[in-house]
Amino acid sequence: MFAGQKVGVERPGVRTGPGEEVPLDRSARLQHDGRRQRAVREGIVAGLTSRNYRRAEQSVLDGYGMEKSSVSRQFVAASAAQLKKLWEKKLDNLDLVAMLIEGIHLGKQVLVVALGIESRGRKHVLGLWQAATENTTVVKELLEDLVARGLDSQRRYLFVIDGAQALRAAMQRVLGERAEVQRCQIHKRRKVTEHWPKSVQGDRDRRIRNAYALTSYREVKAELEKIFRQLERSNPSAARSLEEGLQETLTVHRLGVATRLRQTLAWTNPIESCLCTVERVARNVKRWRVGDHTLRWTATGLREAEKKFRKVKGYRELEVLQRQLNPSSTQQVQVA
Repeated sequence: MFAGQKVGVERPGVRTGPGEEVPLDRSARLQHDGRRQRAVREGIVAGLTSRNYRRAEQSVLDGYGMEKSSVSRQFVAASAAQLKKLWEKKLDNLDLVAMLIEGIHLGKQVLVVALGIESRGRKHVLGLWQAATENTTVVKELLEDLVARGLDSQRRYLFVIDGAQALRAAMQRVLGERAEVQRCQIHKRRKVTEHWPKSVQGDRDRRIRNAYALTSYREVKAELEKIFRQLERSNPSAARSLEEGLQETLTVHRLGVATRLRQTLAWTNPIESCLCTVERVARNVKRWRVGDHTLRWTATGLREAEKKFRKVKGYRELEVLQRQLNPSSTQQVQVA
């Protein structure tokens, strides 16, 4: 490979006594410079497939001479590199305050993704784990992997989840009481309103939404308890749905998180937008294979999402939340 094109050269060969060829590092580096992988990855992320890549990139192919099989091999190599980079990412240099964990279904596989928010407001994809279902063991292994790569297990973090019991149980096993859990308020509202006919769902959702919009923890709790008592008389199933895990939907209120930042951390929207990018990138895959197929595509989609990351709304309040979660650690940093 020279200047992005294939150029024929004489390649020296070295063999051992028995006649086995010895791979040469310089020769391997000459075979590709990374441009092909990058070009293929960007093209496929933009929506091309290995079948139509040749037609779409005809002007480039005079130099590359790439067939469908070559495009596929280049993308496998590029996506594998993205996955390896994600798995080996060190976390000890990130001052993380909050983490969001969510699963995405690709074919018959579930990919569990962890997204972190550091004290300066920047988001980082932290980890990725594969399973058949979003169970406690998988999430526990993901959290243990984060700890192994530098996550401080002695600090307290705010975890934002959709309410899955598997996620909650895994956090309890790995971090214990150091995990402050915020269950998504939007998911809670949806679960409650689904017990009503569509004709009245809007009104029921509006009442719960207005309650969550209150600033004071006591006011929010009192208003939701009032709604619960009313639901007990009109729709006991909806009342039980509201009651289940209600306290954990109020964690950001209990911690005194400011309104603007609370609008970011009260639900799982930040990570769901990442997973939407994964789904868009992988939309042309018709058949998912075993092995690392789903992992590679998910890592590629997450990398694409990272390019568009911006600071979260209300990021200036994150340092206040950090001091609230870890007062002793903050004091030690100030003394040092």
